[in-house]
Amino acid sequence: KNLVTKGFPLTVRVNRNRAPLADILAAGAKEVATNADVARASDVVILCVTGAPQVEEIVFGKDGLAAGAKAGLVIVDTSTSEPSTTTKMRESLAAQGVKFVDAPLARTPAEAEAGKLNTMVGADDATFAQVKPVLGAFCENIFHAGPAGHGIVLKLINNFIGQAICTATAEACAAAAKSGLAIRKLHEVISAGAVNSGIFQMMVG
Repeated sequence: KNLVTKGFPLTVRVNRNRAPLADILAAGAKEVATNADVARASDVVILCVTGAPQVEEIVFGKDGLAAGAKAGLVIVDTSTSEPSTTTKMRESLAAQGVKFVDAPLARTPAEAEAGKLNTMVGADDATFAQVKPVLGAFCENIFHAGPAGHGIVLKLINNFIGQAICTATAEACAAAAKSGLAIRKLHEVISAGAVNSGIFQMMVG
C-alpha cells in the first residue's frame, strides 16, 4: 500500500493472505494471475515470502518470474532466505539480463504499515541506487550491506545475535525463578545497566 500511495504503479500477486488486498487495489494497484505476469508488467519486482523454497518456486516454478522476465528487470527479495539460494537465483537470472537483489527486512508489521521498516541490501552500487527510492516507500532505514549476497548474511547474523539474547534472557529468568529471586528485581537491575536491550524489555518488561 505504501508503494502505490507514494506514486509507484503497482502490480500484485497474492498467494496467501488476501485480507489486505481490497485496500491495496482500492489505492490503485492491479492484480494479475501469475508470477510471470508480474514480471512482464514490472521494472522492479519485490518478493516477501516465507523462505528459500518459496523464493525458488516463485522465480523458477510454473509461470514463474523467470518465465516473464525481460532484460533489465530487477528482482528484490525481502524474504529471510538462505545465502545459497540467493547465490543460485542471482547466477541463474544473470543469464537473462535480470538482477537479483537480497534486501531482507527487519521490524514488525506495525512498522510495515507505517512505511518504517529496516532493510539490509546486497547489491552493486548502481543497482542499489536504482532500487533505493523504491525501498524508501516502505523502509525508514536502508542499509547498503555490501555487494550481492551481503544483505542476507547481515540479516542472518542479526537474527543470530537476537536469538542468542533471547536464549540467555530465558535461561536467566528460569534461574532467577528457581532460586526464588524476584523477576521484578532482575528486570530493575538489568534495565539500569549495559546488559539492557530492546529484546530484554520485550521478554521481561
